[in-house]
Amino acid sequence: MKLSATEAKNSFKYTWLLARIFPYIKPYLFRIILGFLIAIPLGLLDGVTAFALKPYMDYVIGGKSLEFSLLGTNYSVSSLQMALILPIGVVLFAAVQGVLRYLNDYISAWTSQRITNDVKFDLFHKLIHMHPQFYDENSSGIILQRYMSDPQTASTGIIDKIKTITTSVFGAMGLIAVMLYSSWRLAFIGILVLCIAFIPVALIRKRIKSASNKNMVIGGNITTNVNETYSGNKVMAAYDLQDRQEKYFRAQTWDSFRVNMSLTKRAAWMSPLMYLIASFGIAIVLGYGTYLINSGQMTAGSFASFVTSLLLLYKPVKTLGNTLTSIQTIFVALGRVFELFDLESEIKDCENPVEMTELNNSIEFNHVDFQYIEGHTVLKDINLVVPKNETLAIVGNSGGGKSTLVNLIPRFYDIKSGSIKIDGIDIRNFSIKSLRHNISMVFQDNFLYTGTVRENIMMGNPDATEEELQNAIEMAHLQDVIPDLPDGIDTLLGERGLTLSGGQRQRVAIARALLRNAPIVILDEATSALDNESEAVVQKAMDNLMKNKTVFIIAHRLSTIKNADRIAVINEGELVELGSHEELMQIPDGQYKALYEMQFKKQETDLQGAIQ
Repeated sequence: MKLSATEAKNSFKYTWLLARIFPYIKPYLFRIILGFLIAIPLGLLDGVTAFALKPYMDYVIGGKSLEFSLLGTNYSVSSLQMALILPIGVVLFAAVQGVLRYLNDYISAWTSQRITNDVKFDLFHKLIHMHPQFYDENSSGIILQRYMSDPQTASTGIIDKIKTITTSVFGAMGLIAVMLYSSWRLAFIGILVLCIAFIPVALIRKRIKSASNKNMVIGGNITTNVNETYSGNKVMAAYDLQDRQEKYFRAQTWDSFRVNMSLTKRAAWMSPLMYLIASFGIAIVLGYGTYLINSGQMTAGSFASFVTSLLLLYKPVKTLGNTLTSIQTIFVALGRVFELFDLESEIKDCENPVEMTELNNSIEFNHVDFQYIEGHTVLKDINLVVPKNETLAIVGNSGGGKSTLVNLIPRFYDIKSGSIKIDGIDIRNFSIKSLRHNISMVFQDNFLYTGTVRENIMMGNPDATEEELQNAIEMAHLQDVIPDLPDGIDTLLGERGLTLSGGQRQRVAIARALLRNAPIVILDEATSALDNESEAVVQKAMDNLMKNKTVFIIAHRLSTIKNADRIAVINEGELVELGSHEELMQIPDGQYKALYEMQFKKQETDLQGAIQ
């Protein structure tokens, strides 16, 4: 599945999305509810200042005393006392609001980060169990964007935005209550105008979805470009490709700029339009309020309190509008996240899988067909039986299907038709973990992880003893390399092990395979990228790895091929010849013989010349 083609189809199904994210919210529900409960008074306190203006205007400015009764007792507060009490009260309320805001922000950040972590953990678990073809079809940038950035946008933002909405809603409710208390007639006008001002928010949703999806693809392409610049820095320098990479980066960045500006162009008019609509409301309120004051239906203090509430109301309303716009972006990201959760690896265990423990008899390919892309067959009707402890060399034309054949054994890919059996059991009936545990692989370009030499070797068998580790090091001919490293076996390797030479990396990979001690060994052109000296040492290490094992070796060196028990010639996806070196050389006009005459014989001549 190509991730760049997905468009978060469920991004407007808010109930469905919230139901999907709820299992991640549930463990932190107490803190989230606590945050929302704090958000309620936090919002309501916005109306305190506006409410305080009414007694301030009517009693302090008007010079009147406040008379009231409480529990049968009459009280009187002079205008001078009111002038002292009201400002102190406003400051105290502001202090309480500040403490509540701090608590709310901390709880919100904590819960958001925990939810984000949980989503990322589950998504990464999903990612590492995807089949290899998934990685073939998707660039590193798109995968990073989808599996890292989208969860951050979705899960971090949703709690924060819902909290902001809660604060804004209750802030608006508190101010509306003050407005209703001051004058229900003016409140009706103000609320009606505000409702009209919200209409533009609903119109921008699809624009946000489209821009968010386009930005996801562009962001992935930019990340891919940066990754390729890093990984291919030597090729870039050797072929003077700096201008090419910079051109791509500039073009992609400008594409992102144009998408964002297109969205801004459509979204930026919302705020001015909302203010314009609101200004009509304020104008009507001012005119009608003046009439109410002059007719004695409203005091100047009530009007001042109302107008202040109305003006303050535009802040939470504006915040609410911007938040609703932002939350649509979050829902788009959330939709894309759950699309990833709904992806299923094409390579998975069957029901009640069998645990593979060893290889007793043979590996059989029965009428195996395989294709990466529908309609383009890579392997055609392969029939082959490899007995236990046999070494099979696989040769043939480039792109003929040699690597594909060996990649089918550990189920990196599944066959289109036919079967591959180990001891008579279809490999699809084994658990993937147990099947791969019984296979050691050494590739042409072995990947070493960031970490120490010890850690990379121990990946073959984390439970190996120190004695087994040292034995693997000796058999891989690493004993002369390790003492020269700064910290010996505990030397930290650079990314992909690039601080070691090619031959040294291959020997670390062979030591890792030796430590696994699996009955099946697959060597995929493990020495093709090495010079003669390095190859000679690596070949000795490989010979140790191959002892008493069933070996599949994709080879290009004559010495490796001639030492194999049998040779399989794969051309254009078909098994065209099978036999020992001597047997295949006896076939008139045989493909192996032609390959030997063209390629391998020259190696033999060069090798003899080097010896002389």
